[in-house]
Amino acid sequence: MAEEKTTNAIHGSDDFEDVVLRAKEPVLVDFWARWCGPCRALAPALDELAREVAGRARVVKVDVDENPDLARRYDVSSIPCLVVFRDGREVRRIVGLTPKARIADALDAAAAAA
Repeated sequence: MAEEKTTNAIHGSDDFEDVVLRAKEPVLVDFWARWCGPCRALAPALDELAREVAGRARVVKVDVDENPDLARRYDVSSIPCLVVFRDGREVRRIVGLTPKARIADALDAAAAAA
């Protein structure tokens, strides 16, 4: 059985604007890098969360090495850095390896406020 795709990668500023800033639902953006151990450790929890919130929120990934302009624009200086956007604005930021429940709570709060 093929594994279901759960998170989408963002490629550049135009893609970020379309997928994140113009989204009707809240979007959790995972700023990460391939070489980052905590980022890789967090990935399975984010994939699981993406499946759980499908239809009411999105989870996307931005590789900071491939998209340094986005990392600078959103002042990402440590990774993993999870930023929740609603209505094109940042509403919550979580930095570091964080339990899935705390991330889900932040995303649920953004969805409830929408």
